[in-house]
Amino acid sequence: MTISVAKLTDPTVRAVVAAINANDREAFDSLLAPGATMADDGSDRDLDDWVEREIFAARGHMEVQSEGDGGRALVANFRNEVWGEMRTAWRFQVDGGKVTRFETGQA
Repeated sequence: MTISVAKLTDPTVRAVVAAINANDREAFDSLLAPGATMADDGSDRDLDDWVEREIFAARGHMEVQSEGDGGRALVANFRNEVWGEMRTAWRFQVDGGKVTRFETGQA
């Protein structure tokens, strides 16, 4: 069962998913705290490079299957034009309405 973006609990995470699905890099970037960090499959990555390559240049899209931790932990089917579709887990750290860190990987 897919959870619609509009029903995601955490407003910042909801806005992040909406920006990803709209392929709106400007909106996505506006949700990041200065110095935000990220990790993919347990390894820290360069956030700007990873986001451009894996999400925006590859037209990434998330279909959220479940959420936990007040809406800051998601399991989603993520697809892009490079890797196809995979089941992924996402965890977001949010402070003051901005994402300070997110971690993703296969679920």
